[in-house]
Amino acid sequence: MGFTIYAPPAEGSLPIQGILFDMDGLVLDTECLYSRFWQEAAVSLGYPMTHEQALGMRALDTVAGTAKLQSYFGPDISYSAVRAARIRLMDAYIETHGVQPKPGIRELLKYLKDRGIPSAIATSSPIERVRNYLGPLDLLDRFDVLCTRYEVSRGKPEPDIFLYAAGKLGLEPRRCMVLEDSPAGILAASRAGCCPVMIPDQDQPDRETLSRLYAKADSLLDIIDLLEAK
Repeated sequence: MGFTIYAPPAEGSLPIQGILFDMDGLVLDTECLYSRFWQEAAVSLGYPMTHEQALGMRALDTVAGTAKLQSYFGPDISYSAVRAARIRLMDAYIETHGVQPKPGIRELLKYLKDRGIPSAIATSSPIERVRNYLGPLDLLDRFDVLCTRYEVSRGKPEPDIFLYAAGKLGLEPRRCMVLEDSPAGILAASRAGCCPVMIPDQDQPDRETLSRLYAKADSLLDIIDLLEAK
């Protein structure tokens, strides 16, 4: 367990004044469900999506998601149809099995609160899902603000959600560390001028994603050590 720093912090970014959290695959152990049910939804509609292709759908907005699906299966595939099937299958699973928090999230949020460092959720999920997932885990009120893709013009990999979340905290983006598990999220954080830190979930970052990172950590607990090191 630990962290690796890949690049010096951007000029004027220290000290970090706020933390912006992705939700799925970062705060919650749900990214594996997204990849599973993207794949199952596509297959149910006659498209033989592989696990690797399903991973490529992570955190993408409608525009980017449509382009990704079309790159896999051609221009006739309906993003909305596959997405609707994915939501239906995943919601049914979660209604029975629930969701689990990622290890270390409670300890990290307590560390931030004790030191007066504000935090925000910055997610591609709608606010109803944020509340339904975080509420039963007693995590909803532990974040200072909740920001969703539906409050901004463009979703990840565009920077809008992180710029918006930083603004809601009253901070410059460069003073915000973004915690993400997906390449699309890291690209969005980099474009926003934030300090991108990846905690890989389903797979390790490729060379292009690594080039955008300030650091990579093994777990949320390691973020405490990373912040202490800064």
